[in-house]
Amino acid sequence: MGQQQLLLVVLGVIVVGLAIAVGITMFGANSTESNKDGVTSSLVNIAADAHQFKLRPKILGGGRPSYAGYSVPVKLQSDDNGTYTLDAAPTEMQIMLKGTSSMNNSWVATCKVDSNGFTMVSYNGWN
Repeated sequence: MGQQQLLLVVLGVIVVGLAIAVGITMFGANSTESNKDGVTSSLVNIAADAHQFKLRPKILGGGRPSYAGYSVPVKLQSDDNGTYTLDAAPTEMQIMLKGTSSMNNSWVATCKVDSNGFTMVSYNGWN
């Protein structure tokens, strides 16, 4: 083989190696973002369930007009993206939920739900 052909083969190997490295990095970033979105979605669903509990009369198993007494239903406590718990005891005016990622236990999302059902989600550990 001539020097020019050898140089082209080496250059081709380097380009393919770089393309594989970039692809792996992009896949990892997409996977992390997908997990974060899944945890957020689950927290918002649980927040909606908690708000329905708050609006439901006590005679029908609700807490009207309070979040006190709410607990995360067993079916909503975990999924493929993470596990979900109460972050603090529910009060009359607000409830705090916590979602821990199944990919990394240090990735935590916290969801605060106010008396009107508005949610505020904050993240710790995700980049």
